[in-house]
Amino acid sequence: MAAPKKGRGPSGGQGRPGRALALILIAMVALTGGMFLSGHTTPRLGIDLAGGTSITLKAQPQPGKPDAINQTNMDTAVSIIERRVNGLGVSEAEVQTQGRDNIIVNIPKGTNSKQAREQVGTTAQLYFRPVLAVTEGKATPAGTATPSASGSTKPSASPSTKETASGSSPTPKASATTQGRAVTGALTKDTSPSPSTSGTPKAAATPSASVDPATAALQQKFAALDCSTKTGRAKAGANAKPTDTTIACSSEGDAKYVLGPAEVSGTDVDSAKATIDQQRGMWIVQMDFTDKGSKKFQAITSKLSTQQSPMNQFAIALDGEVVSAPQVNQTLSGSAEISGSFTQQSAQDLANVLSYGALPLSFHEDTVTTVTAALGGEQLQAGLIAGAIGLALVVIYLVAYYRGLAIIALLSLLTSGVLTYTLMALLGPAIGFALNLPAVCGAIVAIGITADSFIVYFERIRDEIRDGRTLRPAVERAWPRARRTILVSDFVSFLAAAVLFIVTVGKVQGFAFTLGLTTLLDVVVVFLFTKPVMTLMARTKFFSSGNPWSGLDPKRLGAKPPLRRSRRVNAPTDPKEA
Repeated sequence: MAAPKKGRGPSGGQGRPGRALALILIAMVALTGGMFLSGHTTPRLGIDLAGGTSITLKAQPQPGKPDAINQTNMDTAVSIIERRVNGLGVSEAEVQTQGRDNIIVNIPKGTNSKQAREQVGTTAQLYFRPVLAVTEGKATPAGTATPSASGSTKPSASPSTKETASGSSPTPKASATTQGRAVTGALTKDTSPSPSTSGTPKAAATPSASVDPATAALQQKFAALDCSTKTGRAKAGANAKPTDTTIACSSEGDAKYVLGPAEVSGTDVDSAKATIDQQRGMWIVQMDFTDKGSKKFQAITSKLSTQQSPMNQFAIALDGEVVSAPQVNQTLSGSAEISGSFTQQSAQDLANVLSYGALPLSFHEDTVTTVTAALGGEQLQAGLIAGAIGLALVVIYLVAYYRGLAIIALLSLLTSGVLTYTLMALLGPAIGFALNLPAVCGAIVAIGITADSFIVYFERIRDEIRDGRTLRPAVERAWPRARRTILVSDFVSFLAAAVLFIVTVGKVQGFAFTLGLTTLLDVVVVFLFTKPVMTLMARTKFFSSGNPWSGLDPKRLGAKPPLRRSRRVNAPTDPKEA
């Protein structure tokens, strides 16, 4: 005789609701604690709520370069634009890509919007300038020697590590480097200037009467320049023209330079790429010049190769910031190869700067939005009022229609609200999420989505009670059917939010992101909070007895008589003859 089949018992949290409640409680405590520990107790507000300027730049294809709009070029453009925005002295500015060909620049309140538009809308400038003097990046104390901008003095710092490069010279000479090998057409890049051990630098401590006022002013600016700070690097060489002698900082801020007028511009570079030298097993950067640029490069390297260090150095300056300063030991012409202690990333970064120093793409302003702080505050207040009204209407409906069940729904909404708020506060510093007005709208819509899940489950329970079942079996039998409906509904909402996030740009993405986030949280809350709490409530007398105020009164629901099984009685039969 076959053994009777055992009924499937409740799974996971259905049989042990306390475990599910403990899990979501731990998550809430962890998120809340992380929010307070990080110091970010409120969500970051977008430009439309906090006030400021938002600029959307759209990339334009380059003539003859159909594949110019790619992730590498967009990232390079973001880096250059971010450097420009930082040069305005703006704090908490935001520059990021959106979609395939858009860059969003969000500048908070307190910034000159006209100046900001001019900075981010113009093309970055790349120049090759001769180095006249170089020293450590910190400000020079008063009374100490300062390098002369005329180039007649020696620097107070010299390179401690060097990178070399070779050029296409007809009769290359081999020159020894600090690595102990001979190279062809050495270009040597300063990577970490250190004080020279050769003696005290020869420099004029104070400008003499014969020094013209412009040179004296430049010497004073150079002495006061502190490249170790972000503000100092941003102000170095501000508003300098290509024909001017200027001062500049290195990208790392560990060195500062006096640079002569620009001899070669970024437009004279035809191409540059990072590649690995198989023979030497090292990363190098190869660059080629245009015909016009090749002549300029040959002329200036011919002059620099006869100079002493540091005046044989060639600074590659991007927006006034020195990204590389190689030494020239011989005349170079149409192409050059920079090599040394590059990593793959640093070689690619330098190649991108050389190739796309004047921005890899051209951009035009798609939209520009300026919101005052007062208007942003009004919009935030209006959004909060709209959310409060929506929540109040949902609460009134739940209390009026579901009575005691409204307690479970309100607790679930409160749990969802806590999770949503803490995640928004933490996602601000983590991924740059900013709560804008469309995102507030998404949160308001999420109230209805979350309440809809409760309604689906409550109605399934009521259907089971109408069929004559008591509350505890009704709660368990209604869950599988309600669960399928809730998952399908939330999947459709999440899919719509994901598609909207992918195909749109700008503020609409804030709505899509918030809608998707709250939809995922709805699934978490229903599974780990609403269902376990409903299971526990079904064990209380108030709900299990069908109290009229519980919302589960069998009489009000028109329940059928309880289903009872009766033993089947076999009718007597006449015996059959054999």
